[in-house]
Amino acid sequence: MLVVGDVIVHTDLITEYFACDIEACQGRCCEEGDAGAPVTLDEIADIEAQLDELWPHMSASAQTVVDRQGVAYADPEGELVTSIANGRDCCFRGCHGCLLRERPISCHLYPIRTKQLGEVVGLQYHRWDICKPAVEKGRRLGIPVYQFLREPLIRRFGQAWYDELETTVAELKKSFGL
Repeated sequence: MLVVGDVIVHTDLITEYFACDIEACQGRCCEEGDAGAPVTLDEIADIEAQLDELWPHMSASAQTVVDRQGVAYADPEGELVTSIANGRDCCFRGCHGCLLRERPISCHLYPIRTKQLGEVVGLQYHRWDICKPAVEKGRRLGIPVYQFLREPLIRRFGQAWYDELETTVAELKKSFGL
């Protein structure tokens, strides 16, 4: 584990490789799962503001779910997540990818999962079989998870935090001769 600012970073984000291969997986992370993507109240408000624009592009089953429960719900752990249709499909997934103008940060950060741990945030690498092509592509290209997710990490934590992460990683590599 590394600590960067007030964020605990699991070392897998540095040692493991990842680069989405959307052609291989066809975006199945938006279609398979037992719950929607974690969202904040601000993100729910943003989705609701886009709903009139999104509606014609949503599937009939997604429209039915959103009519019944709204754009989000509390999962069994009490976390707010996007609504899903057919018990697994994100309601905001269209035939050409995500319908939202700006994806929830939890989607943008995937395969990194965040966990609030009191005053600090923990970052962990989530492994999923459907992402095997992304792992293979990342290995082939030599792209660690944290570098592949540079943009969403900066979106979530800021440029200064990401720069500190890179400095910390460089110091570790130097210390261990990697």
